[in-house]
Amino acid sequence: MAKTPNNNAPGAETKRKRAPSTSKAKAKTGTRAKAKPKPKPAAQRSWWRRAALMMGKLALVGLAVVALYGLYLDTQIARKFEGQRWYLPAQVFARPMSLYPGAPVTHMQLKQELALLGYRNTGTAASEGEFAVAVGRIEIYRRAFDGPNGYESPMRVMVHFSENRVTRLVRSSDSRDLGFLQLEPLLLDRIITGNTEDRLFVPREGIPESLVSALLRTEDNQFYQHHGLSFTGIARAALANLKAGRTVQGGSTLTQQLAKNFFLTRDRTLVRKANEALMALIIDARYSKDEILEAYLNEVYMGQDGKIAIHGVGLAAWHYFGTPLDELNLAQQALLVAMIKGPSYYNPWRYPERAMQRRDLVLKLMIEEGLISPRQYSTYTQMDLALRDPNWRQRHKLPAFRTMMQRELAQRFGDNILNQSGLKVYTTLDPLAQRAAEKAVEQGMAQMVRDRKDDKLQAAMVVVDRYNGGVLALVGDRDPSYLGFNRALDARRPVGSLLKPFVYETALEAPQQFSLATPLKDEPISLKSGGGQVWSPQNVDKKFRGQASLLDSLVYSYNVPTVNLGMAIGLEPVISTLRKSGWPDRITPNPALLLGALDASPLQVAQLYQTLADSGRYRPVYAIGHVLNKEGERLVEQKSTSEQVLSPQATWLTNYAMTQVVERGTARRLKQQFPHTTLAGKTGTTTAGRDAWYAGFDDRDVVVTWVGRDDNSDAGLYGSSAALPLYQRYLDEREPLSLVLTRPGNIVNGHFQTASGVPVASDCIDAVALPADAASWPDPRGCQGGERAKNWLERIFSF
Repeated sequence: MAKTPNNNAPGAETKRKRAPSTSKAKAKTGTRAKAKPKPKPAAQRSWWRRAALMMGKLALVGLAVVALYGLYLDTQIARKFEGQRWYLPAQVFARPMSLYPGAPVTHMQLKQELALLGYRNTGTAASEGEFAVAVGRIEIYRRAFDGPNGYESPMRVMVHFSENRVTRLVRSSDSRDLGFLQLEPLLLDRIITGNTEDRLFVPREGIPESLVSALLRTEDNQFYQHHGLSFTGIARAALANLKAGRTVQGGSTLTQQLAKNFFLTRDRTLVRKANEALMALIIDARYSKDEILEAYLNEVYMGQDGKIAIHGVGLAAWHYFGTPLDELNLAQQALLVAMIKGPSYYNPWRYPERAMQRRDLVLKLMIEEGLISPRQYSTYTQMDLALRDPNWRQRHKLPAFRTMMQRELAQRFGDNILNQSGLKVYTTLDPLAQRAAEKAVEQGMAQMVRDRKDDKLQAAMVVVDRYNGGVLALVGDRDPSYLGFNRALDARRPVGSLLKPFVYETALEAPQQFSLATPLKDEPISLKSGGGQVWSPQNVDKKFRGQASLLDSLVYSYNVPTVNLGMAIGLEPVISTLRKSGWPDRITPNPALLLGALDASPLQVAQLYQTLADSGRYRPVYAIGHVLNKEGERLVEQKSTSEQVLSPQATWLTNYAMTQVVERGTARRLKQQFPHTTLAGKTGTTTAGRDAWYAGFDDRDVVVTWVGRDDNSDAGLYGSSAALPLYQRYLDEREPLSLVLTRPGNIVNGHFQTASGVPVASDCIDAVALPADAASWPDPRGCQGGERAKNWLERIFSF
């Protein structure tokens, strides 16, 4: 039988105390946990410490990397900003037009020059770059410019004309007469080597404040408040893009755009944007706002000129308006600012309406900002785009002249001289002469090819200043823009009768033996060459006249009398005359030389005739006047020095004879065209009409033209009907100046017996009056067997 526990037994109380109830034990345990949490394991505490420490170290490393990268970017930015920011192409300028009393410049030519330079005919000439035209005079407000002789200040001048020359210069400010004035030289081209970018640098002070204000209001209104980044601009752009559901607005500041254009690609990546932002901060911290604006406005992309990218507002002003930046009106400035957003999209030639709407938006923003008045806004929004004439040439493609210029530069400085950034080359080219030459050759040859049905014909023309030897114009192909073979420089062809004046000049240097009246035999003649071959020259018409005067032999270009004269004076003296006149190469003595058996280029012929035209003074023809580096230091200064190499008297008589070639000889069609103008020249034709030449000059230009075939085949050409017409066309465009032949000492009005050419008294019946060296006509008293003319009294009373 089971026992019942005795709760009263000794020890039971004790057991109950030691074994509390389960619920109480749990309550007590819970109370202890809240009062004192159980500590985490040591391993867990160590992991968090290590992670925090690692993150701190990485942050420090990141900051260090950013700092080092910032220093690297700072170095790159400083190198770009404080060194050569851009490669500036070599600029090639024409000669500056010089105005002075007596200058050979006509009223029409000055107007044409001003138009090429982008001057505006306003009728008042109230501001720089304007002019006003009246009968017999033109008032110019000349721009300030940096030229080959330094800075020239702006000036308002009245230019008076008479008989195709400048007669007086009067300064408008004080009515003072001036002795000399130069216009700025025309920028012909910028030579870009190894690059497709072009710009015309404009310093900050040369950028109109109105254009800057329009730019900031349109592109970066907080430019002067932010430090390279505009967080409000970023937020505003993000909100606008979010509302539109696409990118319609950018938040980049001008400084960011400059950083992107200067240093970065156009890739839309986070890395590029981060670089852009960091660079913008560095640029803003390092440089003034004006420096940033100057860099931006010279760097910004403004469109294309063919394959060449237009950068900067300075070049854009010329490209779109044909005008310097500081002469643009507010509407034109607004258009430039408008195009910055998208030069292709807002191209004013392709999309004029689109460009005008964008321009008007810029003007609207300006009126909202108080930058212009409502009246100005109304005026400018009613204006058209005022773009330059599409036919106006921003770049004057002059392949023939450029070749000569580059050869001349390479000869002095080596082939890489034009790679220098900022080089300025001032040439001798006259843009009006070049335009006249191009038009004459292009139109004249087009007609000749049609008339003769001969597509093989080619041509060249060289124009040289009569008094200083500068090359004024050069055309090397019947297509003046052709970039290939330059016939003006490199085509060596027989010169034919162009050599005859040098034979006659040589003879006239012996005045006791030869005068213009000296008779020359015109009879059949046979000569042996050095190789034993017999040469029998013929006149062009195959006739013989028995004899002809020295003057008539040159005027009518008789071959046989010329050969007889040359053999009488000797080949070596003729060769010496050619050498002194500028012929550079060795010449083999040969009787055929007397009729032009000498191969020369048109430029070489121009050198010879320039010496004749300048009264026997030799000076090398040249294409470059001055060369300045980017610091403005002069590398080249062409000094037009001359040397009297030919007899002034003999040269004057030869030039007089060439005026008679125009008056009544082989070039008489010139006299028919310009009956009141004195001109001098000589035609030339070679065997079978392979080459046609003309060399002529007025009181300003020496011009040589050549026509022929490149393969040297028979062409049936004559100088008078093929080469001379090109010169006539040139003079049609150029307005010739009547030649003034100033008589040197010892040139007198002589009289010679017609048949014998001996000097006789002025009252002899058969005397012919001709200019002569005093040594040829010592004022004789007798008639050398001839009869003396009767005076009126003798005729009445038959004495």
